[in-house]
Amino acid sequence: MNTALRSRLALLCLLVLVLPASGVLAQVRRELHIPDIMGYKTLKCDFHMHTVFSDGAVWPTVRVDEAWQEGLDALAITDHIEYQPHKQDIPPNLNRPYELALPRAKEKGMLLVKAAEITRDTPPGHFNALFLEDAAPLDTKDLLEAMAAADKQGAFIWWNHPDWIPDRKGWFDIHTTLYEKKYLRGIEVVNGRSYYPTVFQWALDKNLTILGNTDIHEPTGREALPAGGHRPMTFVFVKEKTVPAIKEALIAGRTAVWFENKIIARREYAEALFQAAVRVTNVEREGAKVVRFTIRNDSDLAIELQRTGKLGPREQNLPANTSARIRINLGDTDQQVELAYTATNFLIAPEKGLPVNLRIPE
Repeated sequence: MNTALRSRLALLCLLVLVLPASGVLAQVRRELHIPDIMGYKTLKCDFHMHTVFSDGAVWPTVRVDEAWQEGLDALAITDHIEYQPHKQDIPPNLNRPYELALPRAKEKGMLLVKAAEITRDTPPGHFNALFLEDAAPLDTKDLLEAMAAADKQGAFIWWNHPDWIPDRKGWFDIHTTLYEKKYLRGIEVVNGRSYYPTVFQWALDKNLTILGNTDIHEPTGREALPAGGHRPMTFVFVKEKTVPAIKEALIAGRTAVWFENKIIARREYAEALFQAAVRVTNVEREGAKVVRFTIRNDSDLAIELQRTGKLGPREQNLPANTSARIRINLGDTDQQVELAYTATNFLIAPEKGLPVNLRIPE
C-alpha cells in the first residue's frame, strides 16, 4: 500500500471516530411551530427533569441536548434535594447540575432555570422550586423551613404530580397552609404520561399556575412519548426570551400545557392559541346559497372540532399544519356566515372544550 493511500485511510478512520463523538451528525433540532399570542412570545418549556445527581440516569448536559433536539426553548433540572441514590459515586452538590448544564444551554441558545425538588412523603408530596440562587439552604428536614428558604430567594414554588399515588391523593391541610402562606403558586396538571383532571380544577379554583412536564429520569429514547409524538411541555407566554421574563409570566399565570393532542389552559390562553393557529381562507360563493372555503391549521397543534351550531360538518379534525376544503349550503340565511363549534381537545376545564366561532369573510 502506497503512502498516499495509507494517509487517506488514516484520515477516513479518524473521521469515523471523531464525527459521531462530537455529535456533528446527531445534533438535529425539531422545530415546533407554536404561535405567539396576545403580544407575547410563546416559549416551549419543561421544568421537571432529573439527572445522575439524584435518581436520573444521564449527565446534566444530556438533558440540555435532549430538550434542544425536541424543540424546547427553556428547561429546569430539578434534582431531588433529599434523595440522592448515586451519592457514593457522585459527591452531593445541590448546585452542580445547574453549573454543569449552563454552558451547554448557552451554547444551544436555550434558557436554563436554576431549580431543585423538595421531596417529602405523600402527603404533602414533592415540590419544585424555580429561580433559586442557592439550593443548599433548602436542605432541611422541616418542610416549612425549606419552603421559607426558597421563598426568601424569590423562588416560584409549585406542587408536583399531586395524584401520583392514588390512595394518598387529595388536598390536605398542609397544602392549605402552603397556599395561604403564598409558598404554593403553581401545580402540575400533567406529569409524564398522566393528566390529572381534578388537579386542573384545583388550579382554576385557586388561581394556581398550570404546568405540565416530563419528570424524565431515563434518556429520552428509553421513555416512550405520549400519544401525539412529543413530550408534554408548558407553554409560557413571555414578554421577552429571558429567565426573568419566564419568572414574571409564571407568577402571572400565563401558561398552557401541551399534552398528547390536548391543550390544557385557562380559557383566554386556549382561545388565543386557537385563533392564532386557525384561519379561514379562499372563500368562493356560488350564488347566494352555497359557499366554499378553506380552513387552515398553521401550527403543530392538532385541532378537533365538533359542531354546536347548524352550519358546517358535524366533526372536523385538522392535524398539525393541514387544511380542509369545505362546502356549505346556506339555505335561506342572508346573514354573515358563522360556524359554531367546540374545540374538544382545547380543554378550558376538566372535560370542557373551548367554544369557537368560525366567521366566513364576505
